[in-house]
Amino acid sequence: MISRTVSIKGVDKPAHRMFFGTAIPVMLEGGDANALISTAVDAGFNAIDTARGYARAEESVARWLKAAPGNRDRIVLLTKCCDMFGDRTQKVVTAERIRKEIDESLKILGTDHVDVFLLHRDDPTYPVSEYIETLEALRKEGKCLAYGGSNWRHERLAEANAYAAAHGYQGMTLSSPHYGLAEQVRDPWGGDCVTATGAAMESARAWYRETRMPLLAYSSLGRGFFSGAFKSSDIEGAKKVLDEVAQRGYLCDANLKRLARAEEIAATHGVAVATVAMAYLLTDPMNTLAVVSMPFPELVQANLKVFDFEFAPGERESLAAI
Repeated sequence: MISRTVSIKGVDKPAHRMFFGTAIPVMLEGGDANALISTAVDAGFNAIDTARGYARAEESVARWLKAAPGNRDRIVLLTKCCDMFGDRTQKVVTAERIRKEIDESLKILGTDHVDVFLLHRDDPTYPVSEYIETLEALRKEGKCLAYGGSNWRHERLAEANAYAAAHGYQGMTLSSPHYGLAEQVRDPWGGDCVTATGAAMESARAWYRETRMPLLAYSSLGRGFFSGAFKSSDIEGAKKVLDEVAQRGYLCDANLKRLARAEEIAATHGVAVATVAMAYLLTDPMNTLAVVSMPFPELVQANLKVFDFEFAPGERESLAAI
């Protein structure tokens, strides 16, 4: 059986391995998401992923936090800073900006701390020592319990944690690159989006297996590629379902072959294609978690089915071999 929770160093409660992703229309557009979030949390999805770059989503989370006493204590709350917003060429991440954005997030969310604070992007020209000094100071001030990086290459994470270890600091305890059954063949958004998929990233996967750093995968279903909304044989249907970002990042022959095999496995077990793809991710030898979009209550229950799913001998290997 697939385990449902994971421990993150520094965080005082186990986190569900599927983080409730807030980059969904109802939250990005500032709608009332209270019932949706409550449905997810009541079902056990106690980890929420948001970001300063999803400004209105943070506001939606804040409304839910304020809706009932004790809501904040029920969840593991993650937010991110220093996205590139509309300018994907921007690579300026400074101590001043990190501090400014966590203070903005805390004010909007109406809490004195987040459980996990991630740098949304990396600026490879910025010394890891300065990142770590800033993040460690924020942790000691009580503004976050743990910190890490999104779209950070594993070499930079290793360098950052070597510096942290040498100074007796907590260091990076979670990383959020792209990962999943869908190989990211091109950068979807620009601005050095980092993936752990593909032959070229085997060294990254080996590092994650060795260190056991939790890997929180974004676009865990390939931005809808493995949603089951189109068939592997229907290229035109895929283009109607997938937006420009998803087509650029994931629409390729190899991923269509993976989808075809996932369809076969799903049919054999009588489950959804998305269940097969998510099970592939969560049974990885790495310490994998996933950010999952649940824009409708029905999807909350659908996502729970992955924890009752088991591959037959050789099925997962047949997906990995493509």
